[in-house]
Amino acid sequence: MTEAWPWLALAALGAFHGLNPAMGWLFAVALGLQRESMGAVLWSLAPISLGHAMSIALVVVVVSVLQALIDFSLLQWGAALLLMGFGVYRLGARHRGRGGMQVGFGELALWSFLMATAHGAGLMVVPVLLHLPIHAGHAAHLQPDMGAAAVGLHTAAMLAVAGAVAVVVYRWVGLAFLRRGWINVDLIWALALIAAGVVLLVPALAD
Repeated sequence: MTEAWPWLALAALGAFHGLNPAMGWLFAVALGLQRESMGAVLWSLAPISLGHAMSIALVVVVVSVLQALIDFSLLQWGAALLLMGFGVYRLGARHRGRGGMQVGFGELALWSFLMATAHGAGLMVVPVLLHLPIHAGHAAHLQPDMGAAAVGLHTAAMLAVAGAVAVVVYRWVGLAFLRRGWINVDLIWALALIAAGVVLLVPALAD
């Protein structure tokens, strides 16, 4: 169970990212409604997931490199402060949609990458990445196969949830319910970033 929890956490965070409208499903539904096509909804999920995966992969690479260069406790402190600082920033941030809906695969993937990065999606997985099991006999840093598996699992969970929500909203619910019933996921996201930083800081303080 000790070795399983980081993978379960990665999947849970992926599901949470998929639930967040800002991570892509809202864009997919809007694109589908504009083109009056379920195919457009499903098509858009591919570049959205790719962009999200690229953002997570960037953080995985950075964490792997830093683990090889920096003492683990310093890395914990830095990651914790970055998470909490970004969470506080997110609490006060205001976002406005830009651009039209006529986008290609590459443009949508880039949009997803920027949105995931701006929302701190990659930062959110840092505490989990720092506790992934290390292969015996290897240096104490994240191995490429572990990193690839982490990105794949997280993205698969994100895609499954975002796809399910997009299909349900497009087919049966419609976007009107967002104005009257949707919870403030962005607020929860900011608080979750801060909480993740605190959780990561506790063992660092204990050391």
